[in-house]
Amino acid sequence: MTEPRPPWSTRRRRLLAGLAVGVVLGLLGSAALPAEYGVTALFLAGLCGFLLVVALVVFLVVPGPDTLAELLRTPPLAGAVLVVSVLLVLSNPAGELRLLWIVAAVAAAAWTAFAVWATRHS
Repeated sequence: MTEPRPPWSTRRRRLLAGLAVGVVLGLLGSAALPAEYGVTALFLAGLCGFLLVVALVVFLVVPGPDTLAELLRTPPLAGAVLVVSVLLVLSNPAGELRLLWIVAAVAAAAWTAFAVWATRHS
C-alpha cells in the first residue's frame, strides 16, 4: 500500500501562484504595451510559464520537504547538467562566454561528484 502524498507547503503554493500571475501579467502586458515592451513582456510570460511547468514537475516528483537537498543528491540530474555544460564549453571555443561555461562545467562536475558520493554513503 502506498502512502498518501503530503500536502504542499504554503511556500510551494505561493511560488506556483506567483508564476501563474507572472504568466497572466506578461500576456496582458504584451497586448497592452508598445511593440518593444510588449515583446519583452511576452518573453517574460513565456519564461514564467516555463518555470511554472518545471516547478510543477519538480514538486510532483519530489513530494516531501527538503526538495533542494533531494535534487542535489540526484546523480542523473547532476550528470545531465554536467553534459550540457561541457557541450556549451565545446561549442564556444573562442567566444566571450567561454570562461563562464568552464566555471559552470567545473561546478557541475563538483555537483556530480557530490551527488554520487552522497548516494553511495546514504
